[in-house]
Amino acid sequence: MKQLIKSFCVAFSLYSKIPMPHFNWASKDMEYHLIFFPLVGAVIGALELLWWLFCSAFNIESSAFIYLTAIAIPVLVTGGFHIDGFMDTMDALHSYQPKEKKLEILKDPHIGAFSVLGLITFFMLAIAFSFEIKSKEALAALCFSFVLSRILSGLSVMVFPKAKKDGMAVTESKTNAKKTVTVILLSELIAVSAVLIYCTFTFAKIYYGIVLLCGFAFTFAYYYFMSKKHFGGITGDLAGFFVCISELVSLIAVSACCILGE
Repeated sequence: MKQLIKSFCVAFSLYSKIPMPHFNWASKDMEYHLIFFPLVGAVIGALELLWWLFCSAFNIESSAFIYLTAIAIPVLVTGGFHIDGFMDTMDALHSYQPKEKKLEILKDPHIGAFSVLGLITFFMLAIAFSFEIKSKEALAALCFSFVLSRILSGLSVMVFPKAKKDGMAVTESKTNAKKTVTVILLSELIAVSAVLIYCTFTFAKIYYGIVLLCGFAFTFAYYYFMSKKHFGGITGDLAGFFVCISELVSLIAVSACCILGE
């Protein structure tokens, strides 16, 4: 139990800005931390719902204030951890260099023009489509995306081929509990997907859940083939890139349902 508590603290210390108890990490403390990674997404989803309820309770009518704050919540919780991977990946992909050079670009601490352009485009799309989320049912469905993106990102670290022999993704996957972590993440994926389908079928519109899961399937497949083709496997930056694009695709998918359902 003590090891699981430490793994929980490691997960939130790595992937969020939520204060956690400080202690000297040992390799065993990281063995199970990925199974708690989706809980960071659960916190983000809960905060998004609370923000919606707060705005409704106090009759806040400024759409810009509501939606821009909602978009900022994941960044504030994570400290932009995954955005860093997204920006590095955009620079590497648009360099059109050989795999080895792209991997060097991923490690480069400097940002290039394509990372900036990619980030601007990312947030412009997020802002544009977020304005179409006009019901609490659609928002509730969308909140599942923050959990699903992290479950799948964790699974990719466990099972996808790695681009390098070192790095964060390799370190996280080299655990004595690899099979256990993989099985638990798969169980979380099945459970969260089932709850999503049940909730959207019972309380909202079933197609919210269907398009959300289809969007994740498409994005996960793209992530796998893109990483193999351009990098020879995944890295920690690419796993962060997946979290960002899968959540953006989820937002676009649910927004499209809101537009077409009107």
